[in-house]
Amino acid sequence: MGFVPKEWPRKLRSQEWYGGTSRDHIYHRGWLKNQGYPHDLFDGRPVIGILNTWSELTPCNGHLRELAEKVKAGVWEAGGFPLEVPVFSASENTYRPTAMMYRNFAAMAVEETIRAQPIDGAVLLVGCDKTTPSLMMGAASTDIPSIVVTGGPMLNGWFRGERVGAGTHLWRFSEAVKAGEMSQEDFIEAEAAVTRSTGTCNTMGTASTMASMAEALGMALSGNAAIPAVDARRRVMAQLTGRRIVQMVKDDLKPSDVMTRQAFENAIRVNGAIGGSTNAVVHILALAGRVGIDLTLDDWDRMGRDVPTIVNLQPSGEYLMEEFFYAGGLPVVLRQLGEAGMLHKDALTVSGDTIWDEVKGAENWNEDVIRKPDRALTRNGGIAVLKGNLAPDGAVIKPSAASPQLMTHTGRAVVFEDIDDYKARINDDALDVDETCVLVLKMCGPRGYPGMPEVGNMGLPPKVLQKGIKDMIRISDARMSGTAYGTVVLHASPEAARGGPLAVVRNGDMITIDVPNRSLSLDITEHEMQARLSALDLPDLTPPSGYSRLFHDHVQGADTGADFDFLVGSRGNEIPRDSH
Repeated sequence: MGFVPKEWPRKLRSQEWYGGTSRDHIYHRGWLKNQGYPHDLFDGRPVIGILNTWSELTPCNGHLRELAEKVKAGVWEAGGFPLEVPVFSASENTYRPTAMMYRNFAAMAVEETIRAQPIDGAVLLVGCDKTTPSLMMGAASTDIPSIVVTGGPMLNGWFRGERVGAGTHLWRFSEAVKAGEMSQEDFIEAEAAVTRSTGTCNTMGTASTMASMAEALGMALSGNAAIPAVDARRRVMAQLTGRRIVQMVKDDLKPSDVMTRQAFENAIRVNGAIGGSTNAVVHILALAGRVGIDLTLDDWDRMGRDVPTIVNLQPSGEYLMEEFFYAGGLPVVLRQLGEAGMLHKDALTVSGDTIWDEVKGAENWNEDVIRKPDRALTRNGGIAVLKGNLAPDGAVIKPSAASPQLMTHTGRAVVFEDIDDYKARINDDALDVDETCVLVLKMCGPRGYPGMPEVGNMGLPPKVLQKGIKDMIRISDARMSGTAYGTVVLHASPEAARGGPLAVVRNGDMITIDVPNRSLSLDITEHEMQARLSALDLPDLTPPSGYSRLFHDHVQGADTGADFDFLVGSRGNEIPRDSH
């Protein structure tokens, strides 16, 4: 009996591999059958690639093998053919020099995995923060039907009666040890309490922020972002996602249909409302570039400026992701934004419905966790974009995690030429620094480190901490963890390694930061600035070969998303030539 494809509204990509009787079709089908798949699975039903970032060296994603089985169950139920595909997984807590260096690598690998294989639709199974943007970027560049399901946050941490958040309390306890307020033994004891279950950070760090961004963009089913990793409802969400992707393939509902300009504007406003990570800026800018949306830092400032931070979660607030889920999760936030006229209600989601249809009935079960605007943590939240002669192309700060008294400040620069200089000198009692100073760290941008590590939230000098000071202004071209806090100016662009003005700051220079007026300036004349820039002698940081050389040569600035210049845009899913 010959091979007869099942009737579908259109020919599926996978049928180019499986849908015929030629030698090549038999070659592709025959090899896959060695895993025990019956012949009728190749009858034209959609092949769903479950792109799984599981890895035992990506702790946040260590449970995704189990979750993939639930996705498969949903795909089978809806008449699809699920195939699990391992993809590159970069963990922020294990990768050196930084997982950010490998985000673009992962996105490129995912894009080619989709394009080169018989996949009609993709479930993006993600968790630790770089896996979410990298898989979304790869899917956007191929533009096949795709949907996100995240692994979910870990349970609350508790230590001696105190609610402790992953990441956030690492920074706090570390500073407390340096200040003499906590013993090293207690710090080690707290270690087991902070990360006590599988899942991503339980604070509103980058992982939870990017899960929220995926939902706000319409790329995940409503309610996905906040369900704890160990909650049975997380597995239900995975199974429902498996069901939904099959219908998305039938409807040909693609990332470009969902991730529109309106969707990105919704995501920016949501980031302000949840007190989201500054890392969302580089990821969302890069993702917008993949779908051809002209999104800029100015859009981040404009769209987020008047958004109140209403989610009371660490590091900006008090609670953790577990309470956020119990309170109603992101649908409540979206509903409140919609009621305030801050949501494009007609934006389409992967459910096939508009975002407003999904959230208009959401109920808030805890108004201390998700507050009304008149009780907001910060009236004007969002990510503030600062510009001036120190960062002509922009720098970012997260007001909801900063100290109000430092939002307008002039201080003397204490300069660290690179991360090694910082580590060598920060704990020295002879360091000429006090709490009024501005700590400046250079050479930690996309090209400079390389990879743009999360070192911007520099630990304070012990001599300052021991005075009871908890915050100082810090400026760099680096990133910081979404779990971190403080008056930290990040992503200064152009970066020092590209000859940006940050490179010419000297010890003793005065720096003025004015967040309300969005300015960041080195208090020298324009003539002096140009003279310093002209005399600048930068070290040659070009790696001799390998991926680090590719990264150095092609990474763009943080102000445009730090993607590779040759990866911007969508290249589609045209099927490569068959060589068999």
